[in-house]
Amino acid sequence: MELTARVRTARTPLPAAMAIALAAAALSSLPIVSHAQAQDRANAQAEQSQSLRNRGASARTLPPTGRYVADSGEAFILDRSGQRPLLRFDRRDETWVLRPTAAPRGDVIYRNDAGDQLLRVTPGGGMTVYTPRAPGGSPASLSGPGQSLSPPTLGPTQLFQLMTRRSAMLSQTMGRLIEINVDTGEQAESLSVEALILSTDAVLRIARSPTARGSLDRLRSITIIEGQRASVTYARGDLRVVVAPVQGVGGRPSSARVIQAFLASAEPVARR
Repeated sequence: MELTARVRTARTPLPAAMAIALAAAALSSLPIVSHAQAQDRANAQAEQSQSLRNRGASARTLPPTGRYVADSGEAFILDRSGQRPLLRFDRRDETWVLRPTAAPRGDVIYRNDAGDQLLRVTPGGGMTVYTPRAPGGSPASLSGPGQSLSPPTLGPTQLFQLMTRRSAMLSQTMGRLIEINVDTGEQAESLSVEALILSTDAVLRIARSPTARGSLDRLRSITIIEGQRASVTYARGDLRVVVAPVQGVGGRPSSARVIQAFLASAEPVARR
């Protein structure tokens, strides 16, 4: 079976013509401010204020960078050196970008981009971690220093090799050719690497599930592109992952978001 993986580096995130069109559209709309636009601005301001409050709570309560061990036996690295807190479990490839939300009694809950709760921290610094092994939560405590969880960079040659290996893994698992295409710029390289690993790992996890494997029946390709906001969609056999360098380390969907996209596509079929 012939395997293919294609990579193309884009010079800019958006074509010049598209950028000019967007700028013209924005300028033409300046003189008119509708009630809906005013409401959108108010909602955006409220959302920003809530985000700032959550960040303030996060800064007060989140324990320091280091390696933590839960009573359930699971260990993980918590990295607070960047704009957003990062978490990675031992013997796992995925780094979770944590998003804080306020909780009762002054606690802060940290979730991934799919809304799954990963950590809960009390005002005193007590930490509870939530995993499939301990869905009800398990207390965790600092056990030592932890390394940085910065996204990896590979370069064009190693990225192509990674794409080829991942295409081969998926093709062997699915019994048919699964193409992998990456069309992003240099600024998005580290996010593209993570998105490639996370999306293919998600497919492999779904393939191992007897109940969910059917959602992969139409999968033929995985395409990673660059945009203004991280997202993931699955349609007509193509899993399309958008990475967004402007969003920093959180500018790529997690494996949980990828799995949601596949399962959502299978729901209408299941209801027929």
